[in-house]
Amino acid sequence: MTMKLEAASTLPEDADGASLVGRVWRPYHKGPSVVTIRRGRVIDITARGTPTVSMLCESEDPAGKLAGLMGEDIGAVADVLANSSEASRDVAKSWFLSPIDLQAVKAAGVTFAQSMIERVIEEQARGSAEKAHAVRAEITAIIGADLSQLKPGSPQAMELKAALVAKGAWSQYLEVGIGPDAEIFTKAPVLASVGTGADIGLHPISTWNNPEPEIVLAAASTGRIVGAALGNDVNLRDVEGRSALLLGKAKDNNASAAIGPFLRLFDRHFSLDDVRKAEVALSVAGEDGFTLEGSSNMARISRDPADLIAAMMGRHHQYPDGAALYLGTMFAPVKDRDAPGKGFTHKIGDIVSISTPRLGRLTNRVRLSTECAPWSYGIAALMANLARRKMVGER
Repeated sequence: MTMKLEAASTLPEDADGASLVGRVWRPYHKGPSVVTIRRGRVIDITARGTPTVSMLCESEDPAGKLAGLMGEDIGAVADVLANSSEASRDVAKSWFLSPIDLQAVKAAGVTFAQSMIERVIEEQARGSAEKAHAVRAEITAIIGADLSQLKPGSPQAMELKAALVAKGAWSQYLEVGIGPDAEIFTKAPVLASVGTGADIGLHPISTWNNPEPEIVLAAASTGRIVGAALGNDVNLRDVEGRSALLLGKAKDNNASAAIGPFLRLFDRHFSLDDVRKAEVALSVAGEDGFTLEGSSNMARISRDPADLIAAMMGRHHQYPDGAALYLGTMFAPVKDRDAPGKGFTHKIGDIVSISTPRLGRLTNRVRLSTECAPWSYGIAALMANLARRKMVGER
């Protein structure tokens, strides 16, 4: 299936007034450059004191600094986007990468009541898609389908926990969904996330999996939240359902963390409040003709985004180059694809699009992790490349 990346659908609806920062691979430099988008053009600002996105995010006013930077015009957004599809890429031309570089890539799990219920179902079904339908009916009969008004860690939540324990229906997912402590885990190593147009990977052992449309927050090392992007927290339901101790295998595989298309920095036009009320849309189009539509309403998140950042970093845990945090999703696809009662799972070649008006659209094609381009460009390679280009020195 052909994946078309067009500027009109990829850029935020108010792109001309947005503080957008991204990264592109530049064949001439044999490495990545930090860019911004202005009037439909891609401007390389790497040589202007911003060799990495992480360093820009560490500045006192990232959006203000970005606005004052001049740079090299390397082409139209439309042209770079057109070359960003991994399936038809000309490696002699530039393409977009994930806008996250040296920041740690973390994720918050079970932050919406709906996704919490689905995690309990995965656990009770022991990773079997065939058993999920019956288990879903049993679980919702006990705890209900709507826990959106229940504040995690509250006395009411603890009463529900006690009642569930008494019924023998307690789950580790309910613990992090309504208990006092958030689930924060590592989604991908530094520099391992992929951008719009890239292939996203499923571990070949998985037969029950799904996309997770999310918003990703970028935070400086101080904990200050500086911007947001879209993300796909590719998930293996059968692997995690077998055991939560397999979370690393379910979540962190080659090309399994997509972020993009750009990091939108907070400024007077866009803030954390816009994230809190965002509606994140998902579409999946398969080569078999199957389509899936869904959405995740950030207003229904159980834990405030600022609280999740505080759970991730602070005096208990530091990130000297900053961190990016997937905020979780309320969307869990249950639409049958192959047979009644089997629910949804990806097929190779699926085109997945995640969008919201103020952040644009992130688009990727599904493949096996073993068939995606291997992750081979790490921190040492980046630093060596920037040093050769005389972009880094003493800080």
